[in-house]
Amino acid sequence: MIQIATNFAGLTLANPIIVSSSGLTDSVDKIRRLEAAGAGAVVLKSVFEEQISMQIGSMQGYGASEADDYLSVYVRSHALNEHIHLIKEAKKVCRIPVIASINCYTDSEWTDFAQLMEQAGADAVEINILSLQTDKDYQYGSFEQRHVNILRRVKSVVNIPVIMKLGSNFTNPVALIEQLHANGADGIVLFNRLYRPDIDTEHLSFTTSNVMSSPTELADKIRWTAIASAKVPQVDYAVSGGVHSGTDVVKSILAGAAAVEVCSLIYERGEQEIEKLKQELGCWMERKGYESLSQFKGKLNAKEDATPFERTQFMKYYSSHE
Repeated sequence: MIQIATNFAGLTLANPIIVSSSGLTDSVDKIRRLEAAGAGAVVLKSVFEEQISMQIGSMQGYGASEADDYLSVYVRSHALNEHIHLIKEAKKVCRIPVIASINCYTDSEWTDFAQLMEQAGADAVEINILSLQTDKDYQYGSFEQRHVNILRRVKSVVNIPVIMKLGSNFTNPVALIEQLHANGADGIVLFNRLYRPDIDTEHLSFTTSNVMSSPTELADKIRWTAIASAKVPQVDYAVSGGVHSGTDVVKSILAGAAAVEVCSLIYERGEQEIEKLKQELGCWMERKGYESLSQFKGKLNAKEDATPFERTQFMKYYSSHE
């Protein structure tokens, strides 16, 4: 009998399909529908440090430090209380793991929110530290060290699994993953998606490019999952971004992932796509003679041969095209 259950970051999932942090997971009703549709777990919509800081900044300036401090505490508390309420209510009606989410970029009181999330019943917490480093006086390695510092602080206040969702803007993700593993990370998600700006040439203004992922984005996630899972196999991996079919799920697991995070596919085609992913995964396993994910997880990672993943040039492809 085919089993598609998996273990990711200390959590037991009925299947490897995790709905990632987004508007799809910002209410109990939506989460309940995702569970009914077959999701293995959900990551709640994030508490965003950047957004909260912007709200605080827009409200401050009354000339009294007491008033500004009050507004700062109020905005933070309101955002956190909404997330805590969502965790509590979701845990009342759902059996699948509910993963809280913090999107932060500083090592401050934001990380202490994780303790309150654990107390509210979250099964794990996912930390997103997504930021571009554009300062011309930037000190190499400081951004990576910030990840380690934030992880250490979160691990010091919670006992639930801590998952680090990384951006793709690192020279060497593997070196960072090794440090995160050494400091207690239970899972790594590759990769978060940067905000995608665009330019409106008619109105000479900034706009937003397509926010949805496409299947073409999967290749980079497979590359680094295959390399990282071979070099740092002690931590669990999930692929995020570009998973749009059951075949994409299979590729991710072959590369070394224990799970995948899905969002755009559900936005574009509906939550019924979750069951299709599972069916396609099961059909492939049956055709290949696999009974469990563990039998082929990492089968094609970089442990035996890193050449296909470390190659950066198109020599073979372009040499055959005149």
